[in-house]
Amino acid sequence: MPDYDYDLLTIGAGSGGVRASRMSAFFGAKVAVAEDLYLGGTCVNVGCIPKKLLVYASHYRDDFADAASYGWTASAPRLDWAKLIANKNQEITRLNNVYRKILGEAGVEILDRHAEILDPHTVALDGKKMTAKYILVAVGSWPVVPKFPGSQYAITSNEAFYLPSLPKRVIIVGGGYIGVEFAGIFHGLGAQTVQLYRGELFLRGFDDDIRITLAGEMHKRGIDLRFGADITQIEKRGNTLHATLTDGSVIETDHILYATGRVPKTLDLGLEKAGVRMKPSGAVAVDEYSKSSVDSIYAVGDCTDRMMLTPVAIAEGMAVANTLFNDKPTRPGYLNVPTAVFSTPNCATVGLTEEQARQANFQVDIYKTSFKPLRHTLTGRDERTMMKLVVDRVTDRVLGCHMVGPDAGEIIQGLAIALNCGATKTQFDDTIGIHPTAAEEFVTMRTRTA
Repeated sequence: MPDYDYDLLTIGAGSGGVRASRMSAFFGAKVAVAEDLYLGGTCVNVGCIPKKLLVYASHYRDDFADAASYGWTASAPRLDWAKLIANKNQEITRLNNVYRKILGEAGVEILDRHAEILDPHTVALDGKKMTAKYILVAVGSWPVVPKFPGSQYAITSNEAFYLPSLPKRVIIVGGGYIGVEFAGIFHGLGAQTVQLYRGELFLRGFDDDIRITLAGEMHKRGIDLRFGADITQIEKRGNTLHATLTDGSVIETDHILYATGRVPKTLDLGLEKAGVRMKPSGAVAVDEYSKSSVDSIYAVGDCTDRMMLTPVAIAEGMAVANTLFNDKPTRPGYLNVPTAVFSTPNCATVGLTEEQARQANFQVDIYKTSFKPLRHTLTGRDERTMMKLVVDRVTDRVLGCHMVGPDAGEIIQGLAIALNCGATKTQFDDTIGIHPTAAEEFVTMRTRTA
């Protein structure tokens, strides 16, 4: 048998790479992980965690306003952006250290260097060669701005987390998770916010009732949503950016944030030279066990362009560890993966959309409700929560759950368990709700709406 330096050498210390490395070491493998940027990957540093912290911050303006209806009197609130960012940075640093600690305690060697694959078992780290029985690529993805006149003046979500001051005016371009979340963040913190999306309606792939409901709620809050719109050029005049849109109109703004896509961060890894088959997008092509076209090279997470969600990357990393070092070949499961968009208000979903269910030839029953949250019966705020169930009429099985409203992610997480257990609408109906909560509406919807 060849004598390798490591059983597993992971390139990338994000969520998927860390889980795979830590668990492989737990199963007895000798493991190293190479990372030349930051421990924790996108999620910890410029993704899920800092984004959610900014979302929390953006809700306080409404909370202060609503407090008066509950008898509270407070002085005029004021945002200290520098303090918010400093506190956020402090938490990210803490999490970086947590990742370093858990890897170290698991016996994983951390190599703070750039890695390049030379052949199926050899990696160069700043010129020093190391060998491994298996190589795991877990380098994630990176935001990109399309090229057009003046595109160099645009920023991405990476830079948005470190702006020296809160912009008074901001344009968000894009209609996915990041776009709608940052629109809510900047608007909630007090910036005049415009969101542009070139399609007819944002959040493509989500249930249409989520998309329509969220657009309506964001409009009501004062976010300037413009669908069928895009930027053709950006001009910088002094400290002001002038964005020319496809209809010829011009918007003046302080920052333009592009959230139109991410690409796998695989360009300088030497994958193709090692014989790894790549997709046109730059993603690593893998089989159902996350193995590439080279038997000794595996890949997980965003760089495989399968399902760009942190918990999915973690599940993929766990599956690789089980497959390679626990004598338990494991395929990640992608059925009924729940997801939330931390927009304002939140939305979350699990299972099939109504359109997907009909396209799959299910005979579909729809149950849907819309109501004012109890909290706003005193505040008078014009806000609605929407909940929806997609049900197979033949088997009574619940195929999909969809929600727009406060704490949508917290509620849908529990329903994901029910869907994975094959729960029926009758079982939902037979479940006693917790009153008064929004979540109880999912077990009290009795009237079919479609």
